[in-house]
Amino acid sequence: MANADLYGILGVGKDASAQDIKKAYRALANRYHPDKNPGDKAAEERFKQISGAYAVLGDDDKRKLYDEFGPDGLREGFDPEAARNYQRWAGGGPGGFRFDFGGGSPFGGGNPFGGGLGGFGNLDELLGGLFGGGGGPRMRPQRGAHVEGEVTISLRQALDGTEVPLRDQGGTARIPPGIAEGQKIRLAGLGQHGPAGRGDLYLSVLIAPPPGFTREDADLYFDLPLTVGQAVRGAKVELPNPEGGLVTISVPPGSQTGRKMRFKGKGVPTKDGRGHLYVRLQVQAPAPPAQPDARFEALLDELEGYYQGQG
Repeated sequence: MANADLYGILGVGKDASAQDIKKAYRALANRYHPDKNPGDKAAEERFKQISGAYAVLGDDDKRKLYDEFGPDGLREGFDPEAARNYQRWAGGGPGGFRFDFGGGSPFGGGNPFGGGLGGFGNLDELLGGLFGGGGGPRMRPQRGAHVEGEVTISLRQALDGTEVPLRDQGGTARIPPGIAEGQKIRLAGLGQHGPAGRGDLYLSVLIAPPPGFTREDADLYFDLPLTVGQAVRGAKVELPNPEGGLVTISVPPGSQTGRKMRFKGKGVPTKDGRGHLYVRLQVQAPAPPAQPDARFEALLDELEGYYQGQG
């Protein structure tokens, strides 16, 4: 398509508003999207043309250059002011011309606007082969943009590895065992669609604290309730294991509310290793009986006397 009309590709007029252009692009892109036309080479080529046309017409600056100078306005190193000076000197009009200055050119010969397409990032690749012909290399198709996202998994899944379904992209993401919080996984070919195929998907892994646990940075915290007897005598108490199941810990005699027991390397994995698990002891006072209870009152008096005797 050496003389491709970008407006014609999107089916809009040259006076179309930016909103009309976007609307036309979305409708056509949805119609010819590769996911909706698997194995249809004609639809794939049409999708490439639509993407290339919108890469120019969807950008105000690129559209102005295209309207004024045609495809040459999109070439790498193109100088609009120099082109306007040449137009005034040569008496030419805007749009659709090529520049080929010889020795008699007031610019000293050669092409002052450079060859090749670009100047706008990867526009040369996005436009593909829409504009053939001389005056520089053909534009190369570009893959779709890369996409970044997040996935949240459990601590057990982070330690063992898991597979997470990707609803929007299709397929699954394999999470390797021992992955760290914040680590990124690259999934090739699951990014946005483009003329030369899809980009990649980069997933940042987040590790959720287990139910009943709270988290501060890489450390996990669990509040363990104790009876007065357990706190005074010491006890073996079961609590949830952050990695799954239950675990038994030994509470030392004379434990007080607020005491923290640390278990090294039982927290969230990070690139620098694993955080710690802190068990915070919470001594629970018995609730008063609903009805007067002389035995309960006597026990409280006895306990109060014990405290005073210790003081």
